[in-house]
Amino acid sequence: CEGHIVSDALSYEVVVIGAGPAGYASAIRATQLGLKTACIDRTLGKDGEPSLGGTCLNRGCIPSKALLDASQKYAEIEGLESLGIETKEVGFDLPKMMARKDAVVTQLTGGISSLFEGNGVDFYPGSGRLLAGRRVAWTDHEGSTNEMRAEHIILAPGSVPMDIDAAPVSNEGIVDSTGALEFDTVPTRLGIIGAGVIGLELGSVWSRLGSQVIVLEALDSFLPMVDTRIAREALRVLRKQGLDIRLGARVVAAAEANSSIDVTYQDNDGDQRISVDKLIVAVGRRPCTESLLAPDSGVTVDERGFLYVNDHCETGVPGVFAVGDVVRGPMLAHKGTEEGVMVAERIAGFKPLVNYETVPNVIYTHPEVAWVGRTEQELTAEGEAITTGSFSFGASGRAIAANDAEGMVKIVADATSDQILGVHVFGPQASELIAQAVIAMEFSASAEDLGLTMFAHPTLSEAVHEAALAAGGRAIHVVNRKKK
Repeated sequence: CEGHIVSDALSYEVVVIGAGPAGYASAIRATQLGLKTACIDRTLGKDGEPSLGGTCLNRGCIPSKALLDASQKYAEIEGLESLGIETKEVGFDLPKMMARKDAVVTQLTGGISSLFEGNGVDFYPGSGRLLAGRRVAWTDHEGSTNEMRAEHIILAPGSVPMDIDAAPVSNEGIVDSTGALEFDTVPTRLGIIGAGVIGLELGSVWSRLGSQVIVLEALDSFLPMVDTRIAREALRVLRKQGLDIRLGARVVAAAEANSSIDVTYQDNDGDQRISVDKLIVAVGRRPCTESLLAPDSGVTVDERGFLYVNDHCETGVPGVFAVGDVVRGPMLAHKGTEEGVMVAERIAGFKPLVNYETVPNVIYTHPEVAWVGRTEQELTAEGEAITTGSFSFGASGRAIAANDAEGMVKIVADATSDQILGVHVFGPQASELIAQAVIAMEFSASAEDLGLTMFAHPTLSEAVHEAALAAGGRAIHVVNRKKK
């Protein structure tokens, strides 16, 4: 970019690279605090036009939830007869379902555009590259490059789906998570590599719509990051729903042949083979840091592509920050958002922090899986003395009345102080219930504090209340375990 003249119009107090949740939040907050801010983002929508919101809004969190909710409503029709509701033959219109999904995306990405305009963020469509000396090269979609200068630069380029050599993505028969949101017909047989968050959510969508879904997970354990009891219950329920989840199944080859994909995987019995109509590779995501940094930018990258930062998301270069999926921690939109806001406020002279001990996690299957904090197995392995309390939705009046009583709530607390260390939910609206736990943990509440709080009746939230009471042997609607 040598030789480019930097005009006043391209000089900013803050330049953000990336307009996903982490990037757009930091840009908006920076302008709210009076900082002249620009944001560069290369994402194009399905219409080929610039589209704000990153992966989350365009081809991740939001479109997947639109399909998850639509497919769940369709799946629930089968159970309506038991509620006294008679239904005749019901079907679905996949193109219309997909069109609604796209409309939701358009509405929300347009909302971010309006927020940029309303807050005064200058948006530059295209890609950004960090140069030395707090400079950024902005290349627009026509290939023209200009240089920007900024007092502060925030790197928020997001992440992309991971590939595996055994199953190269063609976006025809073998697809990644983006392609799995664009099927024009329901596959008769669908294979999924990976039983993580993405694999289980996409598998749920297409299983509800009629696919025979086979999920191949290389690990011998199911959801190892989740509480063991919760994971075991979730595996049982998801298998009962029709997901053929095979653990210890490592895919070694996948080849497209005519209209099918032949998949070879290895388990304890040796090589196994299946044939599917579509194959989704859902083995995780990796930071999108290729071409982000000039060789002399000074920012350090680890062997997996993550940018090194401290607790304040500062890189080793003064004035350069990194947030979201390109730094340590879970790749979650809300975690990135909080980091983006924190950085903007620190640039403005405030001293906020992100509490990484209270980052909630959710898997949007049905029932949902949600958790925050530590698991019993983690704490026990570290020799920590803990107490636990559990409550089943099968004893919840609200859940039973709603015909949605699978799952449970589990609370883990310190045995001495009673401070809540972790809360784990598998059940209806777990994604909403976990917010109560996050608030409690943010204020260092004890299980007793939560147990002494009055909850409305009848509600699903009472399951959280009863689990907190159970941790102290005081639950009302379940027989209390005798404490050792």
